Amino acid sequence: MNAQSLTGPISDTPADLADWSGGALLEAYARKQVSPVEVARAVIARIEAYEPRLCALYAFDPQGALSAAKASEDRWMRGEARALDGIPATIKENIATEGTPVPLGTAARPLDPAVQDAPSAARLREDGVVILAKTTMPDYGMLSSGLSSFHPLARNPWDLSKNPGGSSAGAGAAAAAGYGPFHIGTDIGGSIRLPASWCGVFGLKPSFGRIPIDPAYYGRVAGPMTRTVRDSALMMTSLTRPDMRDPTSLPYQDLPWLNLGIDIKGLRIGVMMEAGIGLALDPEVKASVEAAAKAFTDAGAVVEEVKPFITRQMLDGLDDFWRQRAWSDIGPLSAEERARILPYILKWAEGGKALTGTQVYNGMNQMMVMRHAAVAATHRFDFVLSPVAPNVAYEAELASPIHDPEKPFEHIGYTVAFNMSDQPAASVNAGFTKAGLPIGLQIIGRRYDDVGVLRLSQAWEEMCSDKRPWPRL
Repeated sequence: MNAQSLTGPISDTPADLADWSGGALLEAYARKQVSPVEVARAVIARIEAYEPRLCALYAFDPQGALSAAKASEDRWMRGEARALDGIPATIKENIATEGTPVPLGTAARPLDPAVQDAPSAARLREDGVVILAKTTMPDYGMLSSGLSSFHPLARNPWDLSKNPGGSSAGAGAAAAAGYGPFHIGTDIGGSIRLPASWCGVFGLKPSFGRIPIDPAYYGRVAGPMTRTVRDSALMMTSLTRPDMRDPTSLPYQDLPWLNLGIDIKGLRIGVMMEAGIGLALDPEVKASVEAAAKAFTDAGAVVEEVKPFITRQMLDGLDDFWRQRAWSDIGPLSAEERARILPYILKWAEGGKALTGTQVYNGMNQMMVMRHAAVAATHRFDFVLSPVAPNVAYEAELASPIHDPEKPFEHIGYTVAFNMSDQPAASVNAGFTKAGLPIGLQIIGRRYDDVGVLRLSQAWEEMCSDKRPWPRL
């Protein structure tokens, strides 16, 4: 198979194989017009050209990827191809892959190789996906930033002076830069949607339990990050298969992930323009989300306002609970080990040291209050639209938009409640600022309606008029 022998374009594909979608690659492999080895080489070349400036990857393994691509090529030639055979992918660093250490973004952890693939890595590998590398994250995954005490500073490919977001920092940057079609992140308060928004890619935070995860934790999910909605849907066909290691996972359903058609006329869509807490909404973000709401109105949806429901008490309670959780990990470390942690994270976590049991319990209870409030505010709508974040990408060197560990979560008011409520929510690009930075539109569905969120996201992807070429470094 040789890319130069193509007789015509497949699904209007780009010239560089590194920019092809997963669906287009499968079509080309099936027609024996492109080889998985050629694709792997193209993506490796892209990585080698961009990575010194982007710093999105950890444990990059080009030789291992080429070996997996050759095995995939052989399966295609024998007519034994697997479901996603030969599609390149990256996996967030905190999702274990056999033989690779899991530092969780911090220099304080020992670099012990993982003994087995975590569920989402296992599913993709079973389906023939070519794993190129892990992607970087901040210390313990507790920043919306690419800042880490272990990894080099990750940057945003749209503007290298800006932050990619986090904690799936490297995944967002890798997707936007064209490090292959498939990327997996994790999200406990916005860690898929924020980098997807600020890097201009699509990111799905699925319903809690939809994708098995190990270790499982309250509100934490794994999910796809891709350049297109359809590629995320393609990943969901694999990622959602069951795994006994996650006792919190949902019963498996064979859902119509690739059936992305939807009739917008008559849909009841809520629009939540204010989070109720945190940073003021950037005027350009506001204008983009309002334009999306108007487009859905013009397409026949019934669009109504959703009042903000997050309170200071809810967000501060969650902050208390997460600080104490972080300190329970950090406190037992030696003074030498603690000194290796990012100072911002250490200072934030130390705020949990003196919390009483009652304060921690009350903090967890506020997470439940947030859960009930989210469902109560949104249940009468088929979908809800909102900004993903009140701001766009900020300076790369900052740990958070206001860089204050005493006010760490002022930018997650739009996202965090839907982790607590189990609802699926996605970030899909809504346009760009005058300076050329991406703006994310959040699409939230009813509990467990992941397919619906993908469908409305696909509709918006087609409707959005502000489309731009992917960044080149």
